[in-house]
Amino acid sequence: MAGEPQDDCLFCKIVAGQIPATIVRETETTVAFRDINPQAPVHILVIPKAHYENAAALAAGAPQLAADVLAATQAVADEEKLDSYRTVFNTGGGAGQTVWHAHAHVLGGRGMQWPPG
Repeated sequence: MAGEPQDDCLFCKIVAGQIPATIVRETETTVAFRDINPQAPVHILVIPKAHYENAAALAAGAPQLAADVLAATQAVADEEKLDSYRTVFNTGGGAGQTVWHAHAHVLGGRGMQWPPG
């Protein structure tokens, strides 16, 4: 069920404290932690504490929580002193989503090319 923790979800386990992560920011509704396979000098994932499969499901099911995730990405960028950065939501396997819990990638600390990927 949307919003409920999933036993087989890596990010739900991080939220529950069952799997360690390098947490850089936490609010009542979000958690931000360093990616274990960084693609930039700064690569932080920002997730809602509630489980939604992807960004589309999050936006449809909990728009205020989606806004909280976006606000947390800005706070992370500020804390990391990034004057420019990229925020990415991969939605679906074809877009590169590998963990089925909505999450934003905050990437910075180097120049970003366009188009990505």
